[in-house]
Amino acid sequence: MSEQAKFLDGSLMRHITVMAMTASLGLMAVFMVDFIDMVFISMLGKAELAAAIGYAGAILFFTTSFGIGMAIAAGALVARALGQGDRDLARRRATNSLLYGFVFGAVFALVVWLNLRPLAALLGATGETLDLTVSYLAIIVPTLPFLLLGMTGSAVLRAHGDARRAMMATIWGALVNLVLDPILIFGLDLELTGAALASVAARMTIAATALLPLLRYYGGFSKITPKGLAIDLMPVLTIAVPAILTQLATPVGQAYVTRAMATYGEAAVAGMAIVGRLTPVAFGVIFALSGAIGPIIGQNFGAGKQDRVRGAFRDGILFTLVVVVVVSGLLFALRPGLRWLFELDGEALTLVFLFAGPLSLLFFFNGVLFVANAAFNNLGHPFYSTWLNWGRHTLGTIPPVILFSLWLGAPGVLIGQAVGGVLFGALAAVLALRVMARGGAPDDRAPFERQLSLFRLFHHRR
Repeated sequence: MSEQAKFLDGSLMRHITVMAMTASLGLMAVFMVDFIDMVFISMLGKAELAAAIGYAGAILFFTTSFGIGMAIAAGALVARALGQGDRDLARRRATNSLLYGFVFGAVFALVVWLNLRPLAALLGATGETLDLTVSYLAIIVPTLPFLLLGMTGSAVLRAHGDARRAMMATIWGALVNLVLDPILIFGLDLELTGAALASVAARMTIAATALLPLLRYYGGFSKITPKGLAIDLMPVLTIAVPAILTQLATPVGQAYVTRAMATYGEAAVAGMAIVGRLTPVAFGVIFALSGAIGPIIGQNFGAGKQDRVRGAFRDGILFTLVVVVVVSGLLFALRPGLRWLFELDGEALTLVFLFAGPLSLLFFFNGVLFVANAAFNNLGHPFYSTWLNWGRHTLGTIPPVILFSLWLGAPGVLIGQAVGGVLFGALAAVLALRVMARGGAPDDRAPFERQLSLFRLFHHRR
């Protein structure tokens, strides 16, 4: 097992670049698993099958949000322990985080599994499409605990600075899905069931390839004890719960934007949909930045190196700026290709060209928010991320979208959404700088634990 916390020395910018680039490849592999399913199912030429994948994807997004929250908690706690030089604490927190993730994931999966039909119906699925959606999810949802093992294990690897093995876990999962999809869907004529089984195999692969390096290179897992589980429960929940709530903010804001755009017709919705698919592809590195920079901040915070904490935040912002400027330039240059690829005209052309260049530059402020979220999660203030993200997707979305759409029509919807990002990105940066100036929360006493302490004090006095 490595004896040195990797991010306490060396160039912060180099650490950020390596972690962000490898994390983005891993993130794109996760996107590819779902994308591969959609491609092969679409080849069958049955609209109800493709629709079922779409409805199922919305439900799977919420279950994945649960996993992201657990992974953020594990990564932050392990990185902080490594920064403190406490290998035993890091191993215990990794072990208990994985166990909690599996158990909580199993309970959550059971609740979702028992309510698949009403959940799919709530999204609008009916008739045969509803039946197909439920049958597809009934196979995949029970594997959520294993997906959480993979996501949490990858986060622990990143906390150790092992970005390559964390990345390879998701890449191996995507490759397994890519190989099995055509065999099961077409070769064995299983159609949607085959796609579900391929996804199950991919999830199992991700879990195995994330956990094996921890056993081989990082001392394995500590002995599970009731005392250790009790000690680590509150720190895990303190970070995981607000992180989960943070992830759920995005679809709320996007749902309102979609509804607002729908008033301008199908061409406008089509243009917005293309922008929605371009964004994670173009800015995958920025989306991955929050998880990538977190361990760097966490290790240095645990080691008490506040100057490197501030330096990592500063370099993260600079890295975001460079990536956004380069990507925006590429999008602008690729405008003719985008027009040809998507056969754009009318309102759809206007919206895609608006994004490809001028509006994409404002994605810088979303990147600032991602970096600030990483700082909050690793400095003991995870609820700041929750409030800022919900604010971004409510107050930072609804009023500016209404205002700019009344003024500029369909383009105003995208502009209003971007302006809200500017406001909350700037607010997040100011708040993060204040937190770092105060030195974070080194005793890990975040809101849940403070409330529990107050309850115990009240109970003792009674």
